[in-house]
Amino acid sequence: MRRYDPSEIEPKWVERWEAEGLYRASEDPADPRPRFYALDMFSYPSGDLHMGHAEAFSGGDAVARFAALRGYNVLHPIGWDAFGLPAENAAIKRGIHPKEWTYANIEQQARSYRRLGMSFDWTRRLNTCDPEYYGWTQWFFLRLFERGLAYRKNAPTNWCPKDQTVLANEQVINGACERCGTPVVRRDLTQWFFKITDYAQRLLDDMESLEWPERVITMQRNWIGRSEGASVTFEIAETGDAVEVFTTRPDTLWGVTFFVFAPEHQLVPKLVEAGGAKPEIEAVLETLRTTPLSSREEADTREGIPLGVHAVNPVNGEKVPVFVAPYVLMEYGTGAVMGVPAHDQRDFEFARAHDLPIRVVVQPEGEQRDPATMTEAHDHDGVMVNSGPFDGARSPGSIDRVTAWLEEQEKGHGAVTFRLRDWLISRQRYWGAPIPIVHCPEHGEVAVPDDQLPVVLPDDVDFRPGGESPLARHEGFVNTVCPICGKPAKRDTDTMDTFVDSAWYYYRYCSPHEASGPFDPAAVERWMPVDQYIGGVEHAILHLLYCRFFTKVLFDMGMVGFTEPMKRMMNQGQVIFGGASMSKSKGNIVEPMPLVERWGADSIRLNILFAGPFEDDIDWKLIAPDPEKRPGVTTWLGRVFAAVGEACERDTPAPEQLRRLTHRTIRAVTDDMERFRFNVAISKLQVLTNGMRSALDAGDGAREAATALVVMLAPLAPFASEELWREVLGNSASVHLASWPSFDEALARDETVTLVVQVDGKVRDRIEVAADADEETCRELALASEKARRALDGREIAKVIVRPPRLVNLVTSR
Repeated sequence: MRRYDPSEIEPKWVERWEAEGLYRASEDPADPRPRFYALDMFSYPSGDLHMGHAEAFSGGDAVARFAALRGYNVLHPIGWDAFGLPAENAAIKRGIHPKEWTYANIEQQARSYRRLGMSFDWTRRLNTCDPEYYGWTQWFFLRLFERGLAYRKNAPTNWCPKDQTVLANEQVINGACERCGTPVVRRDLTQWFFKITDYAQRLLDDMESLEWPERVITMQRNWIGRSEGASVTFEIAETGDAVEVFTTRPDTLWGVTFFVFAPEHQLVPKLVEAGGAKPEIEAVLETLRTTPLSSREEADTREGIPLGVHAVNPVNGEKVPVFVAPYVLMEYGTGAVMGVPAHDQRDFEFARAHDLPIRVVVQPEGEQRDPATMTEAHDHDGVMVNSGPFDGARSPGSIDRVTAWLEEQEKGHGAVTFRLRDWLISRQRYWGAPIPIVHCPEHGEVAVPDDQLPVVLPDDVDFRPGGESPLARHEGFVNTVCPICGKPAKRDTDTMDTFVDSAWYYYRYCSPHEASGPFDPAAVERWMPVDQYIGGVEHAILHLLYCRFFTKVLFDMGMVGFTEPMKRMMNQGQVIFGGASMSKSKGNIVEPMPLVERWGADSIRLNILFAGPFEDDIDWKLIAPDPEKRPGVTTWLGRVFAAVGEACERDTPAPEQLRRLTHRTIRAVTDDMERFRFNVAISKLQVLTNGMRSALDAGDGAREAATALVVMLAPLAPFASEELWREVLGNSASVHLASWPSFDEALARDETVTLVVQVDGKVRDRIEVAADADEETCRELALASEKARRALDGREIAKVIVRPPRLVNLVTSR
């Protein structure tokens, strides 16, 4: 009888699969199989694989292998998101080049993925730091530039003094850099942006077609942040300047008692002069302007400086004082807001701090609200008061009427705004794709011609941070000629945000060796959209939003025939230890590869997938606190080997009970795999193993069960199943080329089920009944239940709800 020994089995099959080209996706036009594109979020080469990789890719691999067994021609590629700040910082720390560090890690991770038995098509492997790849990233930049979707402007940014680069707002946590923890500062820089805001509405509308986790959809919807309301024009009394503000509640315009500008607003210097407070206010303004944007968003709502001028409310002609305050940002709306303290808590606190009037303009019907006694802002629902022609109108139902009135009076108009800001892609670091723009004194920003791409990142660069891009210190890179006039010019020295690289990589997988374009349109048409994407929820906003944006741009360019890149999305949970995230600083990191060598790749994969629902966090300390203790799944695999081996040596028929269990298991595990319930599927395979052992111990056969078990095990434990399939069951071809087992409906049908009996919705009894029990039978059994009768306690039954054969609810008249 063959013994389960992963140290002998697994390396053998790694080599065999590679030699056989087992996982290469077929491009044969005559291949009749439907196609299935299984995509894992590619990894960042920051070192060897960690437990997060092991979890995510074990789940993704199970999906890909299951699809292949169901008869699909599967594309399951692999690559590396290889540019970025971590590699550059690690290289600086170690005194080596980022390229050397990155490629060494890529090769280490590739060895580890192979050792784990991942079913990747290695012929499609890519690295985003290869010139053959980032040349096409630059090509995409130029297409966006041509369409007016890539532009450059001066903008306030979050600057990390340690990493010496710009950070997006999402990369600032509690006022500090998310990577190094250094407090960020504000710096005004000329930056490149992608105009994702042009696609805001389409990004919202197309969500309806996505089969993605609801929390991801919600996070994106909130990030885009569509608001409907009105744009209203106020006038500065002292200067005559018109200022637009956006409000979602134009019905509260009569409650405006102050007006606030962002410190950067272009009118602020003029208003400071007009208000006569320049000497006193300029120093304070400078402090506000240099406050990091992330801190500004969390600013004390009571902080503000009066400018000594007034804004005229267009609906009633009232002059209200004007302030400048840090909580108003130029990046959101128009950089100016109206203050309605009776109906907005932030405005309420600001008004109290600056002794400003509070005017109630919406109150509940029949109730008087006194501003003098208010301790907080009140909601908007009720009846409009102190609101001129709209007194007595119901609010918020009156919003449309007020907006129409504003348009008639030429005081404003209906408007829609979005929280979404344009995508800042400039980075002042070395290890990234250079921006393919030349700055000419005569012709300005000039695109590098396509035939001169890629703009190659030079190797001989002093990439230590110094307040500007390291490329700016490389004269050989910077100095060039203008593509239009041929005169001396300068290259742009910023590099692109690495999210640009990852916004399109899944297209390149379809034809990774295509030389005439970023991808072969015919190959993309064959394989895309992606059927199943697997990755962490932490990428719900940025990466996934940028992928969707890129795809819509490609659709508008006529390069693809669809508007969403991924049909289905699955998020894995996080692997933690002792209730905390794994990190070197906490000393709680568990590396997967030593465990793979100790217990086998299949054991680690099964341990992770069996630990709980795939989308939930799992605590490794609870799963396997002692690395030297044999995992329970390893013991189970040993029992599987023994049972399958013994079943192959018998010609006796299987008992009816085992046959029924086998077919019920096939039906149930098929459903579990389709729903990514890997832990439940493994549990049912263990039950089937026990059923086989009982039959074998009784002298019966179990060949049908053994064959089904091995195939169903294949997506979850690919090495063990391959060894059993070829070496024990005697098949010549790989189990991973086999067909998923089918089940007989009659055999798979449950003989009995549990009927739950409730009284007024509370479970009072459970009764085993025939699986085909009808409504009348279930009703009679429930009414005859002694436990149910005790719970009724003599009360009259008003209604009996029957859902045969699983539920009866006895509803009393109480």
